[in-house]
Amino acid sequence: MDYARMRAIAEELMKHAPDPIRGVEITHDGIIMMMSPSRPHELIAMRLRRQLDPQLEDGLVAHSGGEIEDVSLGKLRRPDLIVVPEEVFAEETMEPFDPRDLAMVSEIVSPSNHSNDYTDKMDEYPAMGIPLYLLIDPRKGTVSVMSDPGPGSDGQLCYRARHDYAFGDKVSVGAWTVDTSEFRTYPS
Repeated sequence: MDYARMRAIAEELMKHAPDPIRGVEITHDGIIMMMSPSRPHELIAMRLRRQLDPQLEDGLVAHSGGEIEDVSLGKLRRPDLIVVPEEVFAEETMEPFDPRDLAMVSEIVSPSNHSNDYTDKMDEYPAMGIPLYLLIDPRKGTVSVMSDPGPGSDGQLCYRARHDYAFGDKVSVGAWTVDTSEFRTYPS
């Protein structure tokens, strides 16, 4: 099915979605209905945003929410946090963000759908031209920073640099530092 048709179906589904559904993503597998995240998940997103805000140079904002869309790849995603120029954020449009405008994207791994963040988005975000991908995994208490998007040895776009950390570390994410000691693992 072509992307425009999938996008129209996704919009129609959202008109009839029950309250716990927060949004949709469109992937190579189809349309994914997204539930509202748990409080532990949202707490990490809030703490990450709070840490980034004072470090961002003038003109950039951290936003926990919002859709990004790459029509050429046929992808619509809802990252947990993005860093984007405020002038782009302030545009008077209802359209999703263009991923090429983002300085960073962050995902907080959910307990039930971790392959989405580790596999699919690991391929999609560098193909979309997003320079930094911060992956926070509260299941394992780990953080990964991916950077340097470009062609890999097979010619496919990928992140050519990856650095892994544990909760408690101070992590460099581009020009910013994230203190992961503020993050907690999911309750058992």
